Amino acid sequence: MAITADHIRTTLADYLEQHPKAKTELGVVLGLLDDGDDLTSRKTLPGHVTAGAILIGPDGRILHVLHNATGKWLLPGGHLEASDGTLLQAAGRELAEETGIPPHVVAPHSQTPLHIDVHPIGANPAKDEPAHQHFDFRFLFRTTADIGELQTEEVSDAAWRNVDEITDPQLRNRIATALLDADSDAALSGKLPLAEPWPTASE
Repeated sequence: MAITADHIRTTLADYLEQHPKAKTELGVVLGLLDDGDDLTSRKTLPGHVTAGAILIGPDGRILHVLHNATGKWLLPGGHLEASDGTLLQAAGRELAEETGIPPHVVAPHSQTPLHIDVHPIGANPAKDEPAHQHFDFRFLFRTTADIGELQTEEVSDAAWRNVDEITDPQLRNRIATALLDADSDAALSGKLPLAEPWPTASE
C-alpha cells in the first residue's frame, strides 16, 4: 500500500512532539498537506517528501554516498515509490538499493525520523524539473555489515565518515546523542543494540 497523506501527517506529528521548535520550519509541509497536495509525488511543487537513511556502521561511523546527479557526498535516500508502505520503508529501500547492504542486516533505531530537513533542489533541465524543495524524512539505522554493490546509476562511491564530518550541526548533534545512548545501552546489555528488522513493503 502506498504512503498516504495521513501517514506523513502522523509521522510529522510524532517528530514535532519530540522537536516542537521545528514546527516553524516544517509549517510549509503542514500547509501543503492541509491544501491536499500529493507530497509523495516528485512532480508536486513547490516541494515533496523524500526519505533518507542515517546508517551507523559497526565502528560508529556514518555511511555517505557520492551522488551522481549532484556530485556531492550525501546520506543515502531519494524519492518515494508506490511500493513503499511507510516512510521508514522508503528510507530502508533507498538504503538497500544505493549501497547494496541487504535489509536483513539493517535495523531501525525508531519509527520516528531522527531529523527532517527542508532543503532546496536546483532545476534539472534533463528531467524537465524546475527548482523546488525536498522535505527529507531521515531515519536512523544501525548495521554490522559493510558496503555492498552500489547502484551505479545513482551513486559512484560510498564511504564511512566520522560524525564530526557532518556539516549540519543539528543532525550532527542528534546522531552523537544517539551514539551515546547506544553505547550506554550496549554497556548495560553487553551487545550492540538493534531494533527489530524493519518490515518490507511485501510484509
